[in-house]
Amino acid sequence: MSDLEFLSPVSAGPLSTPDGGLSLEDASASTKVLVRAARNTAAGAHLKVTYGHSRRRRDGTLICGSRPGEWTLLADPGRGAELVASLPDEGFVSVVDITHGRAMFRLSGADSIGVLAKVCNIDLADDMTPDGAVFSASVAKVTCDLVRDDVAGRRSYLISCERSFGGYLFAAIADACSEFGLDAPEDISIH
Repeated sequence: MSDLEFLSPVSAGPLSTPDGGLSLEDASASTKVLVRAARNTAAGAHLKVTYGHSRRRRDGTLICGSRPGEWTLLADPGRGAELVASLPDEGFVSVVDITHGRAMFRLSGADSIGVLAKVCNIDLADDMTPDGAVFSASVAKVTCDLVRDDVAGRRSYLISCERSFGGYLFAAIADACSEFGLDAPEDISIH
């Protein structure tokens, strides 16, 4: 695991509408661990999440079934080594801390569906992407992994992409939020 200090690709702090009904925040410093294994391995059985779904462990780690035979574990910053050590390594399994290679944002609020509709062509209705859904999509023309991860009953999405696109994607989502009352700082404008 890396001992390097994490530097976010995003220069802006958390953004929200004046009433707090919509917010966009950088969550790039969150620990991100990628696991690839067959479902019949000890690691696959341990994770207990199928493709397209997610669940929280007691320690707060969010386990996401990202693709068939692939999981992404999301946790508080600085937990990479702990998460890697917590996984069984018998059989064919690959575990990599990808924290420094991925940007991640949290978009929350009732208007988050409208914001994402401006930059993403996925049907975000509750029956298609309920709380806990994990899916991939183009967001503002960037390949992203998304998790519907509602917080305290409030609709919320975690959106991750390759780190090199992080600054642009944050700015593009902030721009899409402007129609819903969020004022983005001019220094992150995409215009």
